[in-house]
Order: sequence, then C-alpha cells, then structure tokens
Amino acid sequence: MGTSRICLCCTTTRTPCQALLTHILLTIHKQQKLLLPSFRWENRFRKDKERNSITPGSRAKAKSDQGFDVDRDAKKLHKACKGMGTDEAAIIEILSSRTSNERQQIKQKYKATYGKDLEEVLKSELSGNFEKTALALLDRPCEYAARQLRKAMKGLGTDESVLIEILCTRTNKEIIAIKEAYQKLFDRSLESDVKSDTSGNLKKILVSLLQANREEGDNVDKDLAGQDAKDLYDAGEGRWGTDELAFNEVLAQRSHKQLRATFQAYQVLIGKDIEEAIESETSGNLKKAYLTLVRSARDLQGYFADRLYKSMKGAGTDEETLIDIIVTRAEVDLPAIKAKFQENYQTSLSDMVRADTSGDFRKLLVALLH
Repeated sequence: MGTSRICLCCTTTRTPCQALLTHILLTIHKQQKLLLPSFRWENRFRKDKERNSITPGSRAKAKSDQGFDVDRDAKKLHKACKGMGTDEAAIIEILSSRTSNERQQIKQKYKATYGKDLEEVLKSELSGNFEKTALALLDRPCEYAARQLRKAMKGLGTDESVLIEILCTRTNKEIIAIKEAYQKLFDRSLESDVKSDTSGNLKKILVSLLQANREEGDNVDKDLAGQDAKDLYDAGEGRWGTDELAFNEVLAQRSHKQLRATFQAYQVLIGKDIEEAIESETSGNLKKAYLTLVRSARDLQGYFADRLYKSMKGAGTDEETLIDIIVTRAEVDLPAIKAKFQENYQTSLSDMVRADTSGDFRKLLVALLH
C-alpha cells in the first residue's frame, strides 16, 4: 500500500493518487470560478445585443406597446381639442407614440364615444404642416399613399414625380395594398387612372410596376445577371435609340438582389455604371423613374436618406418630402434610414430636421424620429 498523507481540506489521510485527484478537482473548481464572471458578462452582452438588434419596423411597435390604452388615448385627444385652445403637446405625444394599427383603434373609439371623426376634429383645431402630418398619421400607410396618388392625378395636370416616388420604391405587397386602398377610398381603379393620366414609356413602366410581379427571393442567378446586363446594353448604348421594353422587363420584375448583380455585371461588361447609361439614353420623367428604380434597388434606405437630405439642403425646406418619408417609413425601416443618414452626411436626421423646421410641426417630426 502506498504512503498516506494528510489532506489539507478535510484532515483525513489519503493515498498519493487520491490526493492528486483532489488537487485536480480543486484546480478545475478554481478555474470555473474565475471563468464564471466572464461567462456572465458574455451572456449579458449577447442578451443586450439581441435586445438592441431591433429590426426595422419593430422599434415603433416596441415603443408603443408600453401601456397602450385606447380609451385613455381617445379621452386625452378629446380633452386636448375641447373648449378654448388646443393641447398640441398631448396630440403630439399620442400620435407619435402609437403604431398605425393602434391609431386606427383610437379613431374608431373616438367616433364611437364622441360621435365625431377624429380627422375632422383635428382639421378644425390644427393648421399648416402640423395638421398635414397629424392627418397623415391617422391614415394607414397604404391609405396615405393612395391619397397622395389621387391628389397627384386629380384635376388638370399630373404630378408625375409623386407617381414615380411611390410606385418605384414599394414592394409587391405594398403596391397591392395601395391599389386596394385607392379603390376603397375613391371607388376608382388606380391602374386605370395611371393609364389615363400618363403616356408613352413612363406609362408603360408605371403600369408594369402596378402588376406587383417583382421577384422577391434571395437567390441570385449570375448567368441571368450577365444576360440582363447584355440586354440592357443592346437596348440602350448598343443601338441607335433606346428599347425601353427591355429596361422595363428588367427593372420592374427582377428582385433587388438580382438587380444589384446585373448592375455589377453591366459595369464589368461595358466599363460604365448603369446610371450613366440611363442618364445618356433617356430623359425627363422616364429617366427619373429608371434612376429611382436603380437607386432604390441598390440601397433603399440610402435612397430615402438622400431624399431627406436634399429636402432640407440649402435655402428652403421641402416639407412634403419630410412628411411623406418620415410618416410612411416609420414602421418599415426608419431606424435604418436614420443610420444611413448619419453615415452619409455626418449629422443626425433629428438634428437637421430640428434646424430646418419649427413649432409643433418640428416637435411632431422629432418625436417620430425618436
């Protein structure tokens, strides 16, 4: 039998093998204790990261879910508009902190309780761009877009830039929802109105987009990208005149990922950026539509960040663009647009909006951006 010795842990006698085993176990135990804080920190970091990884569209919902009470909100809005004067702060607080679906519930509750349309009440109490923004928030995004499209085509003349901005930047699902909202609100076909209010190749590309047939998968076919790049060249710079049908087929039907691959293939094949080709081969509203499709396919959030920046850059402010983008993208990708704005222009979107707007209009926009 081997020589025994005293165990320091429990003062009992043990063999050398038993003592060695005890020593190993104690060492492992100490190492686990040392590693435990690190493990806890890493675990907490992972949870924090997951908590902060809010997908575009979920941020507004996460903010709004905290204590939403439709009865209370309807009462607050009624009180804010009752009697002499208006409590603009209460209106801003409620409209900016609720999701679109929750605002629909508030509208319904308000009418059921007080027998009045909330929109009509706000129209009588508010004015200017503050009123426009508040009313835009009471619409669903598809309804707001439908109203903007109807406004652009109603009466003499057509504001083609509005048609281009909306139809060239929306997903299939969004376009279908806008068409349905347009039919419901105005008892008219959006496609029929676009056909009668536009002409030529612009009409063709807009009608193509209204079919909502864009591929939306994540797969990229490199062979197809190369063929599309060649077809675009043959339809534009590679011939006298331009074959717009080829541009329409590619720009209106391919997924954004597939289009990005096509634009890269075009650069390699021709040695020129696709936007340069469009600039040289097209003009007017058709050029604007094609460039909008290309830029939104390349970087949708970057496209909207650029539109916001240009709406405030220099003298004057394009308030309509501010309202349109901030309201309609609030539950889609506004956090990503803000990040892209900061990255591209080294200033925050909130700060620039704050500097270029004023009064309650500014307060409401800034509240929507937070």
